[in-house]
Amino acid sequence: MPGRADIPIPQPMRALITQRLGEIAHDNDVRILFAVESGSRAWGFPSPDSDFDVRFVYAHRPDFYLSIDRRHDVIELPIEGDLDINGWDVKKALQLLIKPNPVILEWLRSPIVYAADAPAMVALAELGERTAHLRPSTHHYLHLAQSQLRRFIDGKDEVALKKYFYVLRPTLALRWLRTRPDEPVPMALPELRAGLDLPTSVSAFLDELLARKAQTRELGSGPRITQLDDLVAAELDIARDTVAELDAPSKQLTADANTLFRSLVKQEW
Repeated sequence: MPGRADIPIPQPMRALITQRLGEIAHDNDVRILFAVESGSRAWGFPSPDSDFDVRFVYAHRPDFYLSIDRRHDVIELPIEGDLDINGWDVKKALQLLIKPNPVILEWLRSPIVYAADAPAMVALAELGERTAHLRPSTHHYLHLAQSQLRRFIDGKDEVALKKYFYVLRPTLALRWLRTRPDEPVPMALPELRAGLDLPTSVSAFLDELLARKAQTRELGSGPRITQLDDLVAAELDIARDTVAELDAPSKQLTADANTLFRSLVKQEW
């Protein structure tokens, strides 16, 4: 099954998440196909008090989809302390998956799985792997890295050091797509790093920042880190120059997504 539940989550929080997922399924008359962690804990650079960002995909009964009125395709709960939980209808998830939207791809690769209908999650992941290395993935990570760079680093002499993680993760995803195009992009930063050949100076800075972030909520501010800036600039330049040459999704994906959608919503509860 996609994901590896080998990152410790405090048992009281795991129990609360399981309880909330059960309440969601009951109150909305839905079947949860999978629920995962999607935030900094899954990305591999949490702080001691990081939120729990739970994301899930669910299916309604078949009659829900046989209606003329427009139906909601998301379920969101109010933030409860440090628990942020919301989900997407499987139809919405499949529509995004075949674009592809790397957000749903990352959910399917999360190392922290709270709940799963294993066959359904595997089927969704297998469909996703057929889209994972196409042009929209590069567009997504390029846009994400550029927006984070503009927001937190560009034009500044002193920067909030933890913000480098939010620029580096999509930047390293771009390098992965470029250098390992036949393999899915890992969600977690440690796996991304392990699969890439990075300059020693960059790895040293990352080791220091990760160790500090694991111990404290705030890393504080500091001067720009030239080695990280150079890595980001180089990868973004390459992505901008090559993205138009990449392949677009196949039309067959839509047909296969429709087949999977029908099979998931027709399953007996």
